[in-house]
Amino acid sequence: SPPGPALPRGPPLSRRSPVAAMADSGGGARGPPCPGAAAALRRWEHLRRRAATVAPWARGLLAVAAGLGLFYVVLRVPLRLRDSLAAVAVFLSTLTPKFYFALTVTSSFISGLIFVFEWWHFRKYGTSFIEQVSVSHLRPLIGGTESSPPAPAAFSSGESETSRQGMPECKVWRNPLNLFRGAEYSRYMWVTGKEPLTYYDMNLSAQDHQNFFTCDTDALRPSDTVMQKAWRERNPQARIKAAHQALELNNDCATAYVLLAEEEATTIVDAEKYFKQALKAGEMIYRKSQNCHSQSPQHEAQLRRDTNVLVYVKRRLAMCARKLGRIREAVKMMRDLMKEFPLLSMLNIHENLLEALLELQAYADVQAVLAKYDDISLPKSAAICYTAALLKARAVSERFSPETASKRGLSTAEINAVEAIHRAVEFNPHVPKYLLEMKSLVLPPEHILKRGDSEAVAYAFFHLQHWKRIEGALNLLHCTWEGTFRMIPYPLEKGHLFYPYPSCTETADRELLPTFHEVSVYPQKELPFFIHFTAGLCSFSAMLALLTHQFPELMVVFAKA
Repeated sequence: SPPGPALPRGPPLSRRSPVAAMADSGGGARGPPCPGAAAALRRWEHLRRRAATVAPWARGLLAVAAGLGLFYVVLRVPLRLRDSLAAVAVFLSTLTPKFYFALTVTSSFISGLIFVFEWWHFRKYGTSFIEQVSVSHLRPLIGGTESSPPAPAAFSSGESETSRQGMPECKVWRNPLNLFRGAEYSRYMWVTGKEPLTYYDMNLSAQDHQNFFTCDTDALRPSDTVMQKAWRERNPQARIKAAHQALELNNDCATAYVLLAEEEATTIVDAEKYFKQALKAGEMIYRKSQNCHSQSPQHEAQLRRDTNVLVYVKRRLAMCARKLGRIREAVKMMRDLMKEFPLLSMLNIHENLLEALLELQAYADVQAVLAKYDDISLPKSAAICYTAALLKARAVSERFSPETASKRGLSTAEINAVEAIHRAVEFNPHVPKYLLEMKSLVLPPEHILKRGDSEAVAYAFFHLQHWKRIEGALNLLHCTWEGTFRMIPYPLEKGHLFYPYPSCTETADRELLPTFHEVSVYPQKELPFFIHFTAGLCSFSAMLALLTHQFPELMVVFAKA
C-alpha cells in the first residue's frame, strides 16, 4: 500500500508531553490533524517551554498563591460558622420546657424499645441483632471481610486416640429411652395443651423410620408399598389409616403393627399387644430373609431391613416390660438382644440395660456393664459418665459431710468420687441443675445432642429417682459439681478430660426441645455491647425526662448553655 502522509514534525520524543504524543498518535492513525488541534498543541508546547524558563522563586510564589486560593475555597463555607451558631442560639432560645420534655421522653421510649428487642433477640437466638446486621450487611458494603475461623490443626501421629476421637461436632443421636407417641407424648399434649415434640425432632424420626423400615424390594409387596407412603406422611391420622390399609392387604405386616403401637395405642398395655403381634410377624419374615439373603443384593438389603424391624420390636417390648414393672423380664430381654445382635451397639441398648439394673439396685451388674462400655475408645454419654459417678458416690455419700471433709481432708474413696463427678460434669455440664431440681424438667425429645441440654433432660428424666434413692448422693453432687469449672480452662480452647466443649449445642438444642422450655446454655454468653448501650441510653434519657419534668426552667438554662 502507498505510504501515508508524513506526520508533523515535533520536538524529540524524550521531551514531548504525553498529551502531544497521544494527539500525534491519534492523528497518525486517522490522517493529518485539524488546524485547530494543531494550534492548541503549539500553544501548549509554548507555555510549557516558558514555564521551564521561569526562575525557581517565581514558581514558589505561584505555588503559595495557588495554595491560598485553594484554602479559601475549602474554608469559605466554614467561615460562616459564626452566623450559623448565632441562628442556632436564636432557635434554642425560642424552645419551651415542654419541647425538651417531649424530646427526652421520645428518646427514652425509642431506646427502650430497641433495648427490649435486643434482649428478646439475644434470649431467643443468642446473638445481638444489631451486631448480626452490621456483620452480615454493613461490613461488606464498607469493604470489610468477615474473619473466618481458623482451620483445626492436624493431629500429630503421637497423639492419643482420645484426641483423634472427636473434634467437637453437633451430631444428633436417637434417644435410646424415647417415649411412646400415643401412650405418653400425646397424653401429655391432651392434659397440658402443649406440644412436647418439635417439628425438627419429628422430621428426624420420620427419616429414621424410612431408613430402618424400608428397602428397595418394598415395591414387590403391596403392603410394604403402602407403609413406605405412611412413613412419609406428616399427619398422624393419615399414618394410622395407612397402617390399617397395609394390614388389610397383609395381616403379617410387621411395620404396620409397629406404627400402630407407637402412635395409635393410648396405653403401654395396648402398645405391648401391638408389639407382640409385630414380633410374631417379624420373626417369620426374618427367617425367610435369612434363607435367601445370599441370592442377590436386593435380598441382602431386605435382610438388613428385617433385622432392623426385629431388633426395634424386641427393644420396645423390653421397654414396655420395664414401664409395666416387669423389670427382671426386661433385663433378660435386653441381655438376650445384646447377645443375639452384638454388632448393633450403636443403638445404645446398654443404656436401657443400665437404667433397668439401677431400678433393680443391682449395682454389681451395673459396674460390670460400665466396665465394658466405659472405655476410652468408645463414645461417651451422660448415662455412662453420671452412672459411674453415682456408683463411686454411693460408696462415700452416706458418711460425707462438707464440714468434716474440710477439717480432716478427703479420703481416697471421696477423692475418687469427686473426680468422677468432675468428669461427668465436664462431659455434660447441664445435668446437675436438673438432678438438683434447680431447673424444671420436660418430656425428653426423641433425639438428643450429646453434651447438650437435650441429653441432660433425657438423662435426668429417667435417672433422677436413682440419685434420690442413694442417701447423700445429691448432697455430694451439690457440694462438688461447681468445682469442675475451676479445672476447665477458660476460654474453652481445650478441655481437661474431654475434647473442648462444642459451641454449636445451643442452636441444635433449641430445635430439639419445645419452645416453652428454657434451654440451658454453657458457657454462659456475655451480654452484647449494644444491650448495655441501649440500656444506658434508655436510662439516661429517662433521667433527663424526669429532671425536665421536675425542674423545667433549670433544664432549659442547662440546654441553652
